Parts: sequence; C-alpha cells; structure tokens
Amino acid sequence: MEKKKVVIMGAGPAGLTAGYELLKKSDKYDVVILEETNDIGGISKTVKYNGNRMDIGGHRFFSKDDRVMKFWEELLPIQGVNSFDDEKLGREKPLVAGGPNPNEQDEVMLIRQRISRIYYLKKFFDYPISMKVETFKNMGLWRTIKAGFSYLKSVFIKKEETSLENFYINRFGKVLYSMFFEKYTEKLWGRHPSEISADWGAQRVKGISITAVIKDMFRKAFGKKNSDNTETSLIEQFWYPKYGPGHLWETLAKKIEGLGGKIEKEHRVEKINFKNGKIVSVDCNVNGKTQTIEGDIFISSMPLNDLVGDFNGIEVPQNIKEIAQGLPFRDFITVGLLVDKLNLENKTNIKTLGNIVPDCWIYVQEPEVKMCRIQIFNNWSPYLVKDAENKVWIGLEYTCEEGDKYWNMTDEEFIDFATNELVLMNIINKEDVQDAHREKIKKAYPAYFDTYKDIDKLVDYLNGINNLYCVGRNGQHRYNNMDHSMVTAMEAAKNIIHGVESRDNIWNVNTDKEYHEVKEEVKK
Repeated sequence: MEKKKVVIMGAGPAGLTAGYELLKKSDKYDVVILEETNDIGGISKTVKYNGNRMDIGGHRFFSKDDRVMKFWEELLPIQGVNSFDDEKLGREKPLVAGGPNPNEQDEVMLIRQRISRIYYLKKFFDYPISMKVETFKNMGLWRTIKAGFSYLKSVFIKKEETSLENFYINRFGKVLYSMFFEKYTEKLWGRHPSEISADWGAQRVKGISITAVIKDMFRKAFGKKNSDNTETSLIEQFWYPKYGPGHLWETLAKKIEGLGGKIEKEHRVEKINFKNGKIVSVDCNVNGKTQTIEGDIFISSMPLNDLVGDFNGIEVPQNIKEIAQGLPFRDFITVGLLVDKLNLENKTNIKTLGNIVPDCWIYVQEPEVKMCRIQIFNNWSPYLVKDAENKVWIGLEYTCEEGDKYWNMTDEEFIDFATNELVLMNIINKEDVQDAHREKIKKAYPAYFDTYKDIDKLVDYLNGINNLYCVGRNGQHRYNNMDHSMVTAMEAAKNIIHGVESRDNIWNVNTDKEYHEVKEEVKK
C-alpha cells in the first residue's frame, strides 16, 4: 500500500510529537517536518552560549495526562535525585555544563523542587500568595486588613466575568488583585486586564483562588500528598532534563529520523497551495530558493495569522482574513546574565548550590521596572551553568511588540538597560556582571484580545479543510503549556490514524476547567 505523505509545519513540541506518534503507531505514513529556523524545539529550545545554557521562558515538565509523562520518561529516564541538594547529586565528576553534546550517561531527567516567588515592595512573597505570617508581615497591617475585607466582599458579590480583571477580582478581591495581578498583567500583555478575555485566566490560573490556597495549606498541614486535584500553580516538584528542554526535543528529533521521518531545517513555509478545496503542497524558502513539497495530510503549528496569510489557490472570506490578521501576540526578549553573586539572601530552609536563593522564577512586581521575571538557571539544573559552584546564571524576561523601541535596541543597549533594572532593584551590583547574551523570540505569547473574541469563526473555517490539522500553542492561538501542545498533537495523530473527521477533541484540549496538569509530587 502506498504511504500517505504527512507534512508537518513546525519542529516545536507539537510538531515533533505529531510526527513521532504517526511513525511509531502506524506504518502507513511518510513524515516530513519543516522548520523555519536551524533549531529544534520552538520556544522550548535550549540556547547554548559560552558554555552556559538558556531555557527560553522556563519549562517545567509535568502533566496530569499519563500519556505525556510516559512519553517524556521514554525519552529521558528519571534520575531520581533532587538536584537542589548538592549532597544528593551523587556525581562522580566535577559539576560542569557538559559541553555542546551531552553523552548517553547524561540522557536523564532530574526531579526538581518548584520554588517561585514574587518580588514586591523589595520583599519576597510566595507565588501563589500563601496564608502565612510572613505574608502578612510583608504586606503590613493596614494592607492586610483591607485585603481581608476586599476578599470577603468578593465572596458574596461576584462580578460578571467579562474580562480578566473581573476573573481575578472574583477569586482574590480587588485589593490583592491590584497588588499582585493588575500591573504585572499589564506589563506582560501591554493591555490592562479589563481589555483581556477571561479565557486567559480560565486556562492559566484555572482553580487558583484564596479558597484553593487555604485548602492546599490544610492539606499540607495534615500530611496529605499526591492529590489529583492539586492546581498547576501549587505543584511542588517537577521533572527537568539535565541539560535543558532542548535536549529532550533534540533526542526526540533523532528518534523521528531513526523511524524514517525527515526534519528539514531552515525551510520557511511561504505558500500553502490548494486545489479543489484541499491543500496539495507548500512552497518553502530554502536559502533564497523556492522548494515545493507535496503532501496528502498537513499538520500546522504555525501562528494562525501566518497560516491563513499563506493560503494560495483558495478564496478566503474577508471576515476570516480579518480575524486571522487581527490575532495579537506578545513578543519576547530574554537576557542571560552571568554574575558573581546576587544581592539576595537565602532566608529559606532550602539548601542550594552556592547558597543562592532557591527560586526557579522570581516574578517582578516592582512598577518602576519593565522586567517581568527573573530565571535562576542554576536552580532549574546546575548543569545549565558552566561554573555553577562559583557563578550565577540568570535570565531576565521581557515582553514587547516586534518593532517597538525595546525590540529595536541593539544587543548592547538592551543588555545595559536590563542590567540597570536589576541594579535599581538592588538584586546585583553592576561590577559583578561577567558575561551576557540576548535572545529575541517572535510571537511567543498568543494574546486574548482584539479579534480573539471571534476566533471560533476562524476555527470553524479551518475545520472545513479536511486534510489540515492545527496543533500547538500558536497553531491554535491558545496560551497552552508544553504538555497541552503535545496532547493536541497526540489527538491529531489519533484522528489521522483512525480516520476521525471531527477536530473537536484537538481544539478542546485545555478548555475544560477540570483539566489540571500535575500531581503534587512527581515520582518515577
């Protein structure tokens, strides 16, 4: 039987997962994956710079979906140590970043402790906000009293959830919303929460509220663990590839090629060609030359506005064009900064290499800076850092819009700007900076405003193209976690193999509020 050719656009988590699922579970398909860049993993790639590694945005490996957990563990077995504790690393050689190509002994996942805190008023608050004495001391008596009464009001008087602002107020009260959500959300998205759809909160915050925090507090107090209903933001452990997420996706790419699949890098899709209402081929720009690749089935993780904009040979209704073109994104800039030390004291009881603060992320609420978050790569995995015992390798995260003043700064200008913000917050001394690197990522965050309100019309239109499947974060314009993107690809592959015409199961991933991503503790 002649095999059907499947063309997959994008070599991120969704595209790679779709390709692997088809090749592993059926012998009826030839698979080619087209990637615009020279990298594997999309925004889940790992950037290598001067012996150090950068995780773009930070990727915690956990999922409520057993298929995803098994998928990851098949690629990189769980080492079973919490590498926050230097004494448990069990290493027989010096702690080094492993060079450009880790060997087979490095093909493992570490178990990591999840610590993320908010930096506000020059103090640390737990994320999500916890109900403990330190929180109230940091807030001060008057703020605490106001927050308490504000929350009580939100319990009895609910706002219609027509916006992200009302979504947050209903769960935390207006005072806590104003302190911990309003300005940060505006910094992140460039829009006030009153202009953003509540759908974002339903997907990313889900069941988190003061009530959920209190329940979690009592659950821990009575020693209850492994709750299947633990919310995403309350998880305490996660898996993490020893050398960053890109290592896992590069491992998967090798397996795809081992099964006969092809991954074509630096193939930018510029036209998607139709005949009789079906896609028949795509035109790629390959080093300035056009290459046409024919196929029977097409899976796209491209941004929806690029996808529809590339349609050729079909008359796209004007309203569909406008919806697709109007879908907004936030672009992303991160600066890797290598420093001798941080001016932050580790006041926790968590042991860390070098006794630095234990945070994976620090959410920056300070209104005088544009910075959104700080990653401490040493705490994701010490093997991301060339000299983790003597240096601290951090990532400074910003959102912007392609073409604005921040995007258009030179690398030197932006690195200096970001460094000065850290100095302003008294997190580092400028003379302690030893090295720096800047990365810019286009269309990193699908946004929930402008024409997003009409996205269902666009989805209905795309579902009418019977040999096209849209998967992944940008492929569905949905702010999915990595595991959600993988599940959309698994569902698409399942539909293709079994001849299921409906796309509902693909689009419904991460829309059910009961869909949570992780158990409290991640075990082998």
